[in-house]
Parts: sequence; structure tokens; C-alpha cells
Amino acid sequence: MGAFEYRQATEIHEALSRHHCKYLFIGKSGAVLLGFPDTTQDADLFVERTPENGRRLVAALRELAFPLTDSQAADIERGKDFVQLKSGPFDLDLVFAPDGIEGFDEAWKRHVEVQGLPVCHMDDIIASKEAAKRVKDRESLPRLRAFREYWLHQHRP
Repeated sequence: MGAFEYRQATEIHEALSRHHCKYLFIGKSGAVLLGFPDTTQDADLFVERTPENGRRLVAALRELAFPLTDSQAADIERGKDFVQLKSGPFDLDLVFAPDGIEGFDEAWKRHVEVQGLPVCHMDDIIASKEAAKRVKDRESLPRLRAFREYWLHQHRP
């Protein structure tokens, strides 16, 4: 698969909106949407964990041509902590319980809109990367923190 593109974000948003799914872009794809000058290979979504939202998400993903197995659909509907989809039109990670973030409702209160796309606040993206403690996340943290300072300066009221 190629690098994450803005086009994929709009496709995701349009399908999930039609199905009334509640979600946020998170991870490096969220940071890229905020203007972070880097690339990533997949889209990361922080999804509200409710059975109804899970069912709506399954319908939206099938509309996007993700060939979900019954097992994957069940994992999504029950809100399994992490579901990775690599067999669709692009790579997609669904995160129902990201490390470092208290819960969806709290993240939703802080989220920002980027041309209508719901994106986690930069502080939540960084908190999630810090808490995950993966090598690739630790390596990107200095750049994400530097970008955070720039981004906050650009978005002061």
C-alpha cells in the first residue's frame, strides 16, 4: 500500500458520516491532517466504543470495499481494543482504546475540525504516542512535539 493521502481521509469521512459513526482521526494520520510534515502508511481512527457505533462502522467499511470477515465485523461491533485492516482499498487501524487517552468522550471534547474532518487534538496524539512506548513512536515524538509548538502558535485565538 502507498502512503496515507488526504483523499483517503475524505473517503473515510464521507462513508462514516453517511452511517452516523462517531470517530476521530488519531496517530500520525491525524497529525498529518493537522499539517505535520511527514508521511504514514495507514489511516488511524479512534472510534467510539458502543455496539451501535460498531454496527454503523461495519456498514461504512463494507461500503468502502473493505472485505470484512465475520470475525473482523464481530471484533469491530464489540469494540475490540485494536483492529488492523490490511485487505481493503488502503490500510486502516481502528483503535477503540488508545494508550494515553482517558476515553472517547474526553478526546471528543478536545478534538479539532480540519476541513470538516474530526481530528484528535495534537496533545492527545502525542499522549497516545508516548504511552504506546513503541520504538517508531519514540523516534517520532521529538518531531511531533516541535510541530505541536508550531501548531499551537498558528491556532491561538
